[in-house]
Amino acid sequence: MTVDPRSPELTAPDFVAMLHASRMCVLVHDGATKNILWANPAACEMLEWSVTELRPLKANDMSSSAQQYDRVIGRAWLQEAVEKGASRIEWHYRTKSGRVIPTDAVAVRVDLAQGPAVMVQFRDIEREQEVERRLRLTTTWVDALAHHTSAVALMLDCSGALRFATDTAVSMLGADPDRPLGLLSDHATLRLDGRDAAWPAARDRADPVTRVQLEIPARDGRQAVWLEGSLERLTEADGDALLMLLHDVSERVLGEVRRERELHRENYLARYTAMGDMAMAIAHELGQPLAAAGNFLAGVRPRDQAVDAERVVYGIDSAVRQIERASTIVESVRAFVGHLEHVRQVADLNDVVEECLYFVRLRAESAGVDVRFERSPAPVPVRCERVLTGQVVLNFCFNALDEMAECPQERRQVVIRTSAGDGAGVVTVDDRGRGFPRDPFEESFTAKEHGSGIGLALSYRVITRQHGRIWAEHRPEGGSRFGFSLPSAEAT
Repeated sequence: MTVDPRSPELTAPDFVAMLHASRMCVLVHDGATKNILWANPAACEMLEWSVTELRPLKANDMSSSAQQYDRVIGRAWLQEAVEKGASRIEWHYRTKSGRVIPTDAVAVRVDLAQGPAVMVQFRDIEREQEVERRLRLTTTWVDALAHHTSAVALMLDCSGALRFATDTAVSMLGADPDRPLGLLSDHATLRLDGRDAAWPAARDRADPVTRVQLEIPARDGRQAVWLEGSLERLTEADGDALLMLLHDVSERVLGEVRRERELHRENYLARYTAMGDMAMAIAHELGQPLAAAGNFLAGVRPRDQAVDAERVVYGIDSAVRQIERASTIVESVRAFVGHLEHVRQVADLNDVVEECLYFVRLRAESAGVDVRFERSPAPVPVRCERVLTGQVVLNFCFNALDEMAECPQERRQVVIRTSAGDGAGVVTVDDRGRGFPRDPFEESFTAKEHGSGIGLALSYRVITRQHGRIWAEHRPEGGSRFGFSLPSAEAT
């Protein structure tokens, strides 16, 4: 006997077999009493009851105890299917062991030989609900990331076009949030390792991640912004995407710019001071030989008709010696100043001190101070800013000479030493004065009436920025020792 003329090959037992094999859970209720008439194996397996055990059970025996799953509501749902042909609900069944299972249940009216019945088809949606809950939570997180965080995040395609940006990123880029963002290059300058770079170079280096920097130029009255972070390649089914995570480093960059400007100012000040010292030395030292040369030449002018050849020769020779002395002074200044443009080079500390020694002795001579230079027998090569380092030597020596000028004649001695050891070159300047009452490196400028104005604090910055060390200490036998050390060029 066939049940459906459209499928003559299928018999009634075949349909029963299919219901038994289905993984969709099926319960059949009597349309009038709502009693359970039958359950397929999938329903029995989920509910942990056999058909025989299920038949006498009512809704309250196999449903959640929550109010929305009350027996009255269950019967009304089944009755709606009887009257309207179908009804759908989310129903929480309770298994024999007490586990509550959320299901998506559809009740359909079926007219059986014995009368109307309701066939309930239901499936476990607990896993689906958990996935949906996680999806909602993830969506909330993504929404918070996009709209309520200070993080700067950009999603780009392989062409460098911006596909997504957090609200903070949109604001920093100065973009219109209601219009397509366009290319990254439309909004900012991309940098790799501190240098301007094109998008393809950054994209190719992201394998899978690389460091990047962005500079957003100043516009519409807003200051320039510097960002730093990572560019990471994300492999997607429909093509690679690139995620850029950045943080604002504008304060750090501006601080570096300020420090760079201060370094330039210090360089200028030191060079200006060096030139000033040289000018004073020239003015003071040239006056003496030139005046003497003039006196010698005036002395050989004949006062009468008789010419004393010996006196003329003596006067001319003496004038020549004085002029040669003046020339030596000029050459020494020229040699010292000639290094002003050599900002960073390898220099022998012995030579640096020798270049300064001429000017130190010029000042020492007028103050009656004995200057000794204990030169290292071997070269002391260091990598330094030669003129600025020389200015520190001059500053140490001039301070020592000024101190010695206040002391008795027998104590007026300054000793300059150079040495090498432990990967560094060292210069020290010893005096036999009164010492120092407080940290000499605290004051930015000298408080002395006569001085270069450079101050030991500036000397401190000159040495330390070259990765050196500078110090001042009291000598056990009295007086002070000022010194500095610079890393040896042989060790770098």
